Amino acid sequence: MSGTRVQYPRGRRPGELTYEDYCALPDDSLRYEVVEGLLFAEPSPRRAHQRAVGRLFAVLDGHVRARGLGEVFIAPFDVILSPRTVVVPDLVFVAAGRSAIVSERGIEGAPDLIVEVLSGVTRRRDRVVKAGAYARHGVPHYWVLDPEDRTLEAFELVRGAYSPAAALEGDRTFEPALFPGLAIPLAGLWR
Repeated sequence: MSGTRVQYPRGRRPGELTYEDYCALPDDSLRYEVVEGLLFAEPSPRRAHQRAVGRLFAVLDGHVRARGLGEVFIAPFDVILSPRTVVVPDLVFVAAGRSAIVSERGIEGAPDLIVEVLSGVTRRRDRVVKAGAYARHGVPHYWVLDPEDRTLEAFELVRGAYSPAAALEGDRTFEPALFPGLAIPLAGLWR
């Protein structure tokens, strides 16, 4: 799997890590996640990734706050899907009626939307490993942005698996069904 090789805590093997093990990881220059008990680590993202995350956050957060729809969170903020799956997505949305899942330590349960912005080391993990975990844990909406290819893919959970809802590229405008009245010009995310 992609990412930096890390040392598992003493006495733990791959597939056995929990939220408690995650909290005990070293405070170093790596970003850690535990997916189905497996540990992943990578260095901080690059400029294009951070630009896309920041700009999408600004658009979503402004729309959501103006309409009282809930709250948008930007990484780093833990999403604790289970004791063995703790992820740090780039963006997360929790609808107003579900704010009880937001605690001081993170989001405890499936948020309404998770957004991952691809980068070299996370590409396969975001598309396969984490997408599978998000579906298993009931995250209803999952978006994948690729600043390198200038694409956005939106997926909706249908009978336990993700089904494509939208696929856009370049300078097109995304109008997500999850946020009526919102139009996201993709060109603004890449420039």
